[in-house]
Amino acid sequence: MKILLVEDDPGVAALVRKTLDEEQYEVTVAMDGTAALDYINKFIYALLIFDIMLPGTNGIELCRHCRQQKIATPILMLTALSTTDNVVHVLDSGADDYLTKPFKIAELQARVRALLRRSIATVDEPQTQFADTISFADVVMNLDEKTVMRNNRIVDFTATEFRLLQYFLQNPKKVLSRMDILEKVWGYDFNMNTKVVDVYMNYLRKKLETNSTKLIHTVTGMGYILKEEA
Repeated sequence: MKILLVEDDPGVAALVRKTLDEEQYEVTVAMDGTAALDYINKFIYALLIFDIMLPGTNGIELCRHCRQQKIATPILMLTALSTTDNVVHVLDSGADDYLTKPFKIAELQARVRALLRRSIATVDEPQTQFADTISFADVVMNLDEKTVMRNNRIVDFTATEFRLLQYFLQNPKKVLSRMDILEKVWGYDFNMNTKVVDVYMNYLRKKLETNSTKLIHTVTGMGYILKEEA
């Protein structure tokens, strides 16, 4: 699989490239945002890894460019900041995930594997409904067309938001912990920072519940549940 790594720190770039080479990935390295744009516009990659602080076009701008061009390739952002505001800023730009520097090699490998799995597969298929649609209350998801309607109104979701909602629709009236969600939606199989789950749950609620009744509820200390209000 082809991966584009955009990182201007030679030491970090060399470490990441060596790690990915050992995993048998085909890695292209760009040292600045301008060169990265050229690669992105010419070639197709299975995964994009962007540092945020780059000469020329920065990582946030690269991410927005990809999404504006309808490039759905998973994007992993590398950042030196881990505050909630910074995480929200990264995810708002269209990134699928982030990794805080300095990071452990095992964590980098796990996140890369998870993002690559998500690029070629979806979460488990529903077992009690037809494969092409899932519904709950007035929400209808079409898996073939990748569309969602609530109360006969189309709701637009990003690819990650769509997978997240799909997992809830497949598991209604069940409390889903943050670790359950990370494992099933993001593909992580060991303890990770669950902050990304809370950020995306906020996105999901804002889009799904605008001018509509609440469906996703927080269960304090346990996680989230999809259910109709009593």
